[in-house]
Amino acid sequence: MFERIAQERTLRKGRLNTLHGVLESPFFMPVATKGSIRGIGPQEMLTQVQSQILLMNTYHLYLKPGYDLVHELGGLHTFANWPKPILTDSGGYQVFSLSKHRKLSEEGAEFRSHIDGAKHMLTPEESIKTQYYLGSDIIMVLDECPPGGSSREYIKASLELTTRWARRCRAELDRLCEADGRAKDDRPLLFGIVQGGIYEDLRKESLRQLEEIGFDGYAIGGVSVGESRADVLKVIKWIAPLLPEDKPRYLMGLGKPEEIAYAASLGVDMFDCVIPTREARHGSVFVWNSADKEGDVHRYLDALEESSKTATLPNESFFHVYKAGNATYAKDAQPIDPYAEWEGSKEYTRAYMRHMFKVGEQMALEYFSRHNLHFYLEMMQYIRSYTAKN
Repeated sequence: MFERIAQERTLRKGRLNTLHGVLESPFFMPVATKGSIRGIGPQEMLTQVQSQILLMNTYHLYLKPGYDLVHELGGLHTFANWPKPILTDSGGYQVFSLSKHRKLSEEGAEFRSHIDGAKHMLTPEESIKTQYYLGSDIIMVLDECPPGGSSREYIKASLELTTRWARRCRAELDRLCEADGRAKDDRPLLFGIVQGGIYEDLRKESLRQLEEIGFDGYAIGGVSVGESRADVLKVIKWIAPLLPEDKPRYLMGLGKPEEIAYAASLGVDMFDCVIPTREARHGSVFVWNSADKEGDVHRYLDALEESSKTATLPNESFFHVYKAGNATYAKDAQPIDPYAEWEGSKEYTRAYMRHMFKVGEQMALEYFSRHNLHFYLEMMQYIRSYTAKN
């Protein structure tokens, strides 16, 4: 399933086999929340952006159009015309963050839809069944994600609930696969999620409990829910090296470029985040510092060898941010990123794209999103190539 093929210090390069293809890791998963990235359809993500995988959101697809309809139409791959792997999240984070009214119990999470106020109950079994019939390649267990600042007592009780839910998730996926007569190599992958907040001992305890159940991969959850960056970096430093070496390691939802490089340097294989497209909608574009892009990323990873010992980031980075609203770009005739190489990257000037952004043209937001996604996937390519430097 997962094969580590190279390593430079603790940064791993690997291959993850899924039902819809092999993924070269470390890799980044663009977030196609409702089945598509806003303004960028799956076919463009396939042929132009060339993403290896997309992440789609269980909560939103559960509410609309519903997994029954998607399943009837051939599953997400057919429905969205996306032939490569898909990871679906469990829906739990959205239940806790989007729902106006929610009630947590041993059974699951009762919530009211943010769309129409209708009442729903998301149990571990319902989450797995939804993801299974959507046709996901990588399924996530339902977990509770405590907000940053929660008490130690609450986080301990929460991780134990997450473990009990994870056991039910494992049993439900096994039941569904057995009912359909699916062989072991014809099943979607199921990942457990390590919780425990900012407490090292609770993180280790959560991982121990999940390993007893047994999963195809392990994720670090609860690292983008209000904690300080210093705490988040410490959590990754503690737990990433302890995750099973023969399984893929996934950092959920944390995704500034420098954070991805940091986590990858500690052995994390998988990443997702809405930052590339969310920041684009606010006029922020990630720009390479020089023509030696690969060298810049590798030098940053070299610098992380020292800084990561204290769970900090190097002072010097490999990119900077173009902010379209800045008046300094009003007469700038350069392309947004002189070092970008994707098709169309040099067609417009900084001045023109600033104008498009300031007058509210959708074209600007889509253009910025394309650029940021290209930037992220190119960055991951250079992170992978770091293992061949010596």
